[in-house]
Amino acid sequence: MGNLYQEIQNEIEQNKAIVLTTILSETRKGNTDTFARKIQNEEELLENKNQQLLQVLEDGKPTCIEQSDVEEKGKLMLIEPFYPRERLVILGGGHIALPLVEIASRVGFQVTVVDDRPSFANLNRFKTAEKVICESFKNCFDKINITRNDYIVIITRGHRHDTDCLKQILKEPETIYVGMIGSRRRVEVVKQGLLEEGYDEERLNRVCTPIGLSIGSATPEEISISIIAQLIKRKRMDRAEQFLVNRSDLDSNMLIKLASLKEEYCCMVTIIATKGSVPRGVGAKMIVYETGEIFGSIGGGCSESAIMRTALEIIGSRTWRIQDIDMTAEAAEEEGMVCGGVMTVLLEDITNNN
Repeated sequence: MGNLYQEIQNEIEQNKAIVLTTILSETRKGNTDTFARKIQNEEELLENKNQQLLQVLEDGKPTCIEQSDVEEKGKLMLIEPFYPRERLVILGGGHIALPLVEIASRVGFQVTVVDDRPSFANLNRFKTAEKVICESFKNCFDKINITRNDYIVIITRGHRHDTDCLKQILKEPETIYVGMIGSRRRVEVVKQGLLEEGYDEERLNRVCTPIGLSIGSATPEEISISIIAQLIKRKRMDRAEQFLVNRSDLDSNMLIKLASLKEEYCCMVTIIATKGSVPRGVGAKMIVYETGEIFGSIGGGCSESAIMRTALEIIGSRTWRIQDIDMTAEAAEEEGMVCGGVMTVLLEDITNNN
């Protein structure tokens, strides 16, 4: 088998949402050679009218269900949705953009910064940005290529530039989020001018102004945190109906790591079900190497040490196993676990399946 995560990565880089299905035997263990795995994109699911997988894609959360088909009865099917990496487009490279880019990159956004001043629009200033564009706000959109998966933050230095940005944005397909900084008066001036020019009032009303969650922020760093909090809230909780919701706990860099694996001896751990209070949700993954090193996390501390022995045992064995991590009060008190729930994880040797 080739690297299926590279296949998934290639698909989402083309702005496609993907579902990976894995059929697991009812014995909770087996050989990875017998995995029945299939990758399907959103278009294929719609064409085949696969409502079950489409529902998982819309719900945004991986799930593990028992098969009811006669041939597969009793077997488990793990359904994992993967989404194009969320891109944050920041229009304006001033003092707020500096911490905003850094924090956004840390929480998984692919960041593009635009400014019309060379001293502001450069990679030395924004080291964690994926792309920095030096161009006027009127002409930059030809270089951005806005998609429905984008988040856009307008933090230019004046309402004239804000107006230029909004005019272009309103001509493009609607994105997941648009927010604009500025006083209520400044924002109303911009909106009123665009309404008079005939722009869509409903879309204008969906522009988040004032930008960010109301936390009393004052400094550039605090304002950036309030903006990022609003982006995360939109991503996880209140996205509009026409957008897919990504509620998987998969770290944004994990797929990139999995896609780049070659011949490393390692085991992948995936949370496939949870009950009660647990440190990480369904979809979170961790790679365990034969040296005992790890990449990613399923919660840290005892939740990881509980499965490390099993992970190390199956590395190189071409096998997989399902294991429960019990963090309920009775079972975990001695170990110092504080969450009080149960996580079910899939461990699989991925040494020879990359």
